[in-house]
Amino acid sequence: MATKTANVEDVIKNLLNLQTIDSSLDELQIMKGELPIEVSDLEDEIEGLTTRIEKLKNNVKDVEQEVANHNTNIADSNALIVKYEKQLDDVKNNREFEALTKEIELQKLEIQLSEKKIAGTDASKEKRKEALSVAKAKLKDKKADLDQKKVELEKIVKKTEKEEKKLNKASAAAIESLDERLRKSYNRIRTNFRNGLAVVSIKRGSCGGCFNRIPPQLQIEIRKRNQLITCEHCGRVIVDDELVEGE
Repeated sequence: MATKTANVEDVIKNLLNLQTIDSSLDELQIMKGELPIEVSDLEDEIEGLTTRIEKLKNNVKDVEQEVANHNTNIADSNALIVKYEKQLDDVKNNREFEALTKEIELQKLEIQLSEKKIAGTDASKEKRKEALSVAKAKLKDKKADLDQKKVELEKIVKKTEKEEKKLNKASAAAIESLDERLRKSYNRIRTNFRNGLAVVSIKRGSCGGCFNRIPPQLQIEIRKRNQLITCEHCGRVIVDDELVEGE
């Protein structure tokens, strides 16, 4: 259960402290830059390429099997032609001669058809082999990129790991000092803005988040530190700039 602070000024100080900690954590994430996303994207690309390569390999095997089947058909047809040509020597009438001649012609047509299909299949096989070669080369490059990105990321993680753990622990402790409503509000505002600022100070008479002017009377109220005041334009909590400087 969250521990409620004794007064509003304590709440403001706790919010500012939490924002300071979380901003430090954000800076550590910025140090990592786009590397975590790049690593994740490369891993997805590699997975996709690996799947594509396996599919292409199977396609090549299917084509090779198809060629083998056509070669078997050609061999069978040639064997039949030899058989029928031998039988021609023993024909007794024109009907048998014409029947055997027709069978020989049919087998020759079968051979021509199989040879034509082999030619088309060979072209398809070469196309798939070329695509397979390109995919393998691309996979090799992507894996090399991934290894490099991982090394870079691991160096940064190793460098910042101790500080990040310390800040995460401090952030968890700081947010526990807020009641549930403030926690939700703080987290909501942080996620609404790319810079993650939910608590800002007065800067040259303006909101330190959206830079819209703050009326003089409202600036006085903020400096009193007796109530939580949010920017009417961006919704961020605005705190006394002297309080920030004191931090």
